[in-house]
Amino acid sequence: MDFNSLIQHPEVLLLVLAPIFFVCIMLEWYLGDRGNKLPQNARYHLPEVACNFALAGMHQLTDILAGLFIASLYLQVFDWRLFDIQMTLATFVVLMIAQDFCYYWFHRASHRVRWMWAAHVAHHSSENMNFSTAFRQSLTYPLAGMWVFWLPLVIVGFDPNWVVFVVLLNLGLQFFVHTQAVKTLGILEWVFNTPSHHRVHHGRNPQYIDKNYAGILIIWDKMFGTFEPEKQTVVYGITKPVNSFNPLVVTFSEWRDMFSEAFQANLSWKQRLKILFLPPRTHQDK
Repeated sequence: MDFNSLIQHPEVLLLVLAPIFFVCIMLEWYLGDRGNKLPQNARYHLPEVACNFALAGMHQLTDILAGLFIASLYLQVFDWRLFDIQMTLATFVVLMIAQDFCYYWFHRASHRVRWMWAAHVAHHSSENMNFSTAFRQSLTYPLAGMWVFWLPLVIVGFDPNWVVFVVLLNLGLQFFVHTQAVKTLGILEWVFNTPSHHRVHHGRNPQYIDKNYAGILIIWDKMFGTFEPEKQTVVYGITKPVNSFNPLVVTFSEWRDMFSEAFQANLSWKQRLKILFLPPRTHQDK
């Protein structure tokens, strides 16, 4: 597939990058499991790896199907664009930065709005951290509203195909921060999201919860007060463990719990809406 075809069909970008991902997984597995050079919670355990791959497949299939609707919506919105932006190297860089800014707010909302957390929690539910953790995604992201956060880019005047391409490129680059094989990256830690920063994001240590939402640039966390450096050893996972390697359980357990709480008897509509849309740990405040 040439580059022009890829831009016309950006939804396949992650599939194109898949061989690189698999090579990294095999190298990390060999280094950690065979070389015994990584901590226990970086090891590869077959039931979890199988779950992660199943989640990735379900997510990819849903993204392609939902993409048909989302692409149609983006094209309709594009008719109302404010500017006609031609893609050059300079505008591509601007789009990458603008998309990364939008990603920060999407990611932050995914932790602070329970409706969105119900989709995102699948990614955080592993108590291990290795490259396969990046595959741990939810098929319910379209339902949670992820696509809404890229609409401003289309409204401004960026071509929808380029917007989707950059969104998926951002996600593809984030694969490489899901590892314990890299400790620090020196001066790059000041500007970019790195494995160290992202390990913090996956921690359930009290000081690490809801920190480091960055996609590519860590500057957003530093600007908006959500940055936390990696100091204490990270304990991975969530405060309410799923305790399952069944991809359907991992995907839907929080949706089930959320709806069960929201539609119990004798609650007002205000209380129900709070359960659905307040942050996960404070949703029970009345």
